Amino acid sequence: MRKKTFYRYNPATLTYERVYPTAKERFWGAFRHSISGITVGIVAYALYTFYFDTPSDKIMKREIDIITSQNKLLSKRLDKALDVMGNIEERDDNLYRVILQSDPSRNSEQTTILNESRYDEINGLSNEKLIKSTAKKMDLLSKQIYLQSRSFDDLVQLLGKREDRLLCTPAIQPILNRDLKLLSSGFGVRVDPIYHTAKMHSGMDFTARIGTPIYATGNGRVQQAGWDSGYGNAVLINHGFGYQTKYAHMSKIKTHAGQMVKRGEVIGYVGSTGKSTAPHLHYEVHVNGRPVNPALYYFLDLSPKDYDRMIQLAETRGQIFD
Repeated sequence: MRKKTFYRYNPATLTYERVYPTAKERFWGAFRHSISGITVGIVAYALYTFYFDTPSDKIMKREIDIITSQNKLLSKRLDKALDVMGNIEERDDNLYRVILQSDPSRNSEQTTILNESRYDEINGLSNEKLIKSTAKKMDLLSKQIYLQSRSFDDLVQLLGKREDRLLCTPAIQPILNRDLKLLSSGFGVRVDPIYHTAKMHSGMDFTARIGTPIYATGNGRVQQAGWDSGYGNAVLINHGFGYQTKYAHMSKIKTHAGQMVKRGEVIGYVGSTGKSTAPHLHYEVHVNGRPVNPALYYFLDLSPKDYDRMIQLAETRGQIFD
């Protein structure tokens, strides 16, 4: 492109004379053009970056999306892990320690609020709320695992000291019921099948065919064996340590008063004697003379999953036969 040529009219000579800019004028002209070009370039770049992502921006956004997704997934997994830990703690306090007659494991450490200052460095980050929540869950889970591990160490020591108690503690179902389909009624207030009135059902009923074997649920001495009014043919075992179990409506008794029995030993067979409307076994557990929910005493022959299912079934099923 040719440079522009400028002329100025000279009235004295009545001619156009060529004008040559000075060095200063040429400098300022070039400077103005440069500033204009730079300004236009900056504005164009700003507009481009505002409406369009650069390759590096796209990579960074993708990485942020991946990290956010991973944090959300981790948060959900932590929620499930915390639920599992809560169930373990509940079972520790309400089952294992009840059986071992020990105080609950929870203490002030387990209710301590996490120190919020630990998470100050997260403030201002993108997805601050999600990251902080995940970090808190991780710390809480680590703390609960530590405390539960220490609690289990205590239980191991208690077990070592109370082996005899464990052998005598009722710990299995009184009949073979691996699929849990034989349970017909749990512990609690139920409708009497004969009088049709609400009454306290002090045990659990298992439906089974006449002649199905009945097992002692813990080591002990047979305290009573024979006819027992509404219970029909029944056996009462004294396990010591405050535990007694009762097995009712038997068709046949295979033990006698004063006999020592061991857990899993056959003591009789399912029947429908006494105040009974169908063949079944009525089973009771007494602690220090008071009936308690037998569903709490099946921990040796049920997996944790089946144990939880048994508890649910015991609470919802209400068909009694005595």
